[in-house]
Amino acid sequence: MSAPKGLTRLAFGGDYNPEQWPEEVWQEDVRLMREAGVTMVSVGIFSWALLEPEPGSYDFDWLDRLLDLLHENGVRADLATPTVAPPAWFYRAHPDALPVTADGVRHAFGSRGAICHSSPAYRRAAAAITEQLARRYADHPALALWHVHNEYGVPVSACYCANCAAHFRRWLRATHGSLDAVNEAWGTAFWGQRYGDFEEIEPPRTTPTVRNPAQLLDYARFADATMLENFRMERDILHRLAPGIPVTTNFMTALTQGDSVDYWAWGREVDLVTNDHYLITDGRRTEVNLAMAADLTRSVAGGAPWLLLEHSTSGVNWQPRNPAKEPGQMARNSLAHVARGSDGAMFFQWRQSRRGAEKFHSAMVPHAGTDSRVWREVVQLGADLEALAPVRGTRTVADAAVLWDWASWWAQRLEWRPTEDHDARERADSFYKSLYDRHLTVDFAHPAADLSGYPLVVVPALYLMTEAAGRNLRSYVENGGTLVVSYFSGIVDEHDAVHPGPYPGALRDVLGLTVEEFSPLLSSERVRITGPGGAELSADVWTEFVVERGAEAVWTYADGPAAGRPAVTRHRLGQGTAWYVSTRLGARELDLILAAAGEDAGIAPRTGIPYGVEVVSREGDTGSYLFAINHTADDAKVALGAPGTELLTGERATGHLAVPAGAVRVVHLD
Repeated sequence: MSAPKGLTRLAFGGDYNPEQWPEEVWQEDVRLMREAGVTMVSVGIFSWALLEPEPGSYDFDWLDRLLDLLHENGVRADLATPTVAPPAWFYRAHPDALPVTADGVRHAFGSRGAICHSSPAYRRAAAAITEQLARRYADHPALALWHVHNEYGVPVSACYCANCAAHFRRWLRATHGSLDAVNEAWGTAFWGQRYGDFEEIEPPRTTPTVRNPAQLLDYARFADATMLENFRMERDILHRLAPGIPVTTNFMTALTQGDSVDYWAWGREVDLVTNDHYLITDGRRTEVNLAMAADLTRSVAGGAPWLLLEHSTSGVNWQPRNPAKEPGQMARNSLAHVARGSDGAMFFQWRQSRRGAEKFHSAMVPHAGTDSRVWREVVQLGADLEALAPVRGTRTVADAAVLWDWASWWAQRLEWRPTEDHDARERADSFYKSLYDRHLTVDFAHPAADLSGYPLVVVPALYLMTEAAGRNLRSYVENGGTLVVSYFSGIVDEHDAVHPGPYPGALRDVLGLTVEEFSPLLSSERVRITGPGGAELSADVWTEFVVERGAEAVWTYADGPAAGRPAVTRHRLGQGTAWYVSTRLGARELDLILAAAGEDAGIAPRTGIPYGVEVVSREGDTGSYLFAINHTADDAKVALGAPGTELLTGERATGHLAVPAGAVRVVHLD
């Protein structure tokens, strides 16, 4: 991964939209940027209508003045191609570039991201504005990073128009090779859906009842691949005309239900992985989802440093209820991302907007101005990030891996599954939360990845799994790894076809069991499972009729439809162990299972870290750094394995590190 050109410290700043303000405000902005220690800002993201006010007529004068001003004040620029928001004149000339829903409704201009990515007119216009920007600014001294588009897939990824239908047929030919292969992959013998000609195939628009699940899965892949084609097009123009400047686009890896992007594939296409993250304030511990998103982003980057390109200084504006962040929370959020691999902390946005849909979204310069808590915390964060400059370029150290695959998630969200109460995201959350509370730092990994470096691998919900991935997990266990698998994993292949033979298909051998039948529970039902020493746990949503084929029962169903059958099993295979959890346990209940699996994996309990305190390490050429983040209202102490210097206070730390309530400490270990 490449770093922003010319940036020698951690990135700190935000989306800067000076076109929303009179030009005299710009001077005040750069003065405040210097005061806050800003090192980089993102510019031009939504500026297409200003840069190209009429087709083929360009106005770069204001952007010239802006970039010159930033350079004069020591601020680097993350310069965007504005292709997420085509101008009104473009849609007037090309109304078919507006996306169409599966119900046949064409979206209107007036929001953002309303793009049919198969539109030839859009592609031509996007290429043209990208080329103009690259030719004009390739050598500008402020330019540090190219920012292509903005948050691909938000809010629209799939379009169902005639252009997409033709593009989908081309994609099917390239992907499957023949019509017979498409019919086989989609199982079109079922319900008489067989196709005799590619021209008979349409996007999976709304039908009287359930649509073909394999076709829906392929259409999700197609929509993702189409967006990626457009990204590559812009990236390649920038690489050709502005060599040496890294190219990125901002991801959103927080595993939201609207996620339509396979970030494993996208992570290989950018020069620097960047991410946007916003807290979901629904009563849960927001720091856990933040850590999960940061770990996933780092994993998409292959473990290399990445960059948090957007988050909020305080409240957001798009949730049903948008509370402000508590005092100190902004710093904890920002430095938690840095602990987990980000080489900086950027925000949306620099100055809070007076108009438009996001005028109540917090910013680095709030409506309250500089005599405000938010501004004072922004200035302090800038100083803290300057003190943490030595961390730049180091890598976060992980203890375990969680397997994740976007195609599997897409498939699990299709219709007519055994129960609507099963949620792959919920399983990922629960397993991750249990690992987090055991103070284990997690890498995410693709099921086909090399897992040999991890003593413990967890599979929270991997419904779709290829035979090759199943063999990979078997090899991992046979060679000494410890595997923990949750229910409804390994069931279907890449085309959503059930693997031949009993469940769990691709995982039968490694788990040493078969499943005769799923038996989901009704919404009000719970079951008890009993385990070692007579311990008892409560579970819900899902049960199975498990048959041991070499595995041993560790926990057993005490009641419910599978009473007397194994609920949690353990299988010794080669030099390793595979665990299977056939019901839904909460994060605290999963802790017992993961504690036993951790013992198999040789992971010692982290007894020197209090609950609610997050401890993460980064290592590299400049040394080892321990981050301790106290999310509680009480002062805490963390045991240190070695003495060192605390970078934010300059104090020496030996034996135990004192971490005040709500504070962050970072120790450069000797």
